[in-house]
Amino acid sequence: QVQLVESGGGLVQPGGSLRLSCATSTNSFRFYAMGWYRQAPGKQRELVATITRAGITNYADSVKGRFTINRDNAKNTVSLQMNSLKPEDTAVYYCNAHNVLTTKDNWGQGTQVTVSS
Repeated sequence: QVQLVESGGGLVQPGGSLRLSCATSTNSFRFYAMGWYRQAPGKQRELVATITRAGITNYADSVKGRFTINRDNAKNTVSLQMNSLKPEDTAVYYCNAHNVLTTKDNWGQGTQVTVSS
């Protein structure tokens, strides 16, 4: 079981920036594809961005050009830089760790991001 701890959420004005971080407890980070998902009130959880073990990234169309996912294999962490934030980005953001060997998914507890003036 991998423990994931997100941080960096908060309240920001439209057009502002936030950086989310996810710390993992695993020493086998190299076996995990990582991702960020979000869930707004009354909506299903949706993919925001993913990054493979090789560093290949994928983004939801709604965040392309504004968000950047990165992983630090030395520190076993993944981050999400969010720029030009919009009110529709308001959601709870969850870190995901997908073990490519066992196909097991692990989730963090989530961090709230609110974009409002």
